[in-house]
Amino acid sequence: MKKLYLLLLLFALMLPAGIIGGIAGANAGNTEAATETLIEARAAVYFSPKGGAQDAIIRAINGAKTSILLQAYSFTNASIAQALVQAKQRGVLVEAVLDKSNRTAQYSSATFLKNAGIHTSIDAKHAIAHNKVIIIDSDKVVTGSFNFSKAAEESNAENLLILHSKPLAAEYERNFRAHLEHSEDYEGKQ
Repeated sequence: MKKLYLLLLLFALMLPAGIIGGIAGANAGNTEAATETLIEARAAVYFSPKGGAQDAIIRAINGAKTSILLQAYSFTNASIAQALVQAKQRGVLVEAVLDKSNRTAQYSSATFLKNAGIHTSIDAKHAIAHNKVIIIDSDKVVTGSFNFSKAAEESNAENLLILHSKPLAAEYERNFRAHLEHSEDYEGKQ
């Protein structure tokens, strides 16, 4: 874990200011705030196939106490969807913003979430809403190339980072809210 933290620190220090500023979304151009956000993050990394990413996501969801905000492109992983429903049943606020392909995808978990009482929205403003993000309790961010799908866990080459950082989570949460604002409530299969 120390080696990963040091690598993240070195990575943050070596990035050009323009790239670091872009990471901080609302703080674009304020490179000190962005650098501080990256340096404060503790991280865990997983790779697939079968590298523990799905289990790490489920552990993170199971540990949620107050809120889970999910943005997903492909969302077909039944185990992750079930963990979200269980979190909702424990009293955790759960919200999802999904790509428009989830309206018609044969195996999307969108209807499952909606039927469980989870506020589920569709982001159709973009060609693809390609985010793969889960923000937990405003202090943990799950992100990477890992789609929340069975294929991501079992057969694709993907990566997943779990970052523990309140400032970083706040940036992701601002982005989540911006996408939620222009999204439409999911009405179920059409």
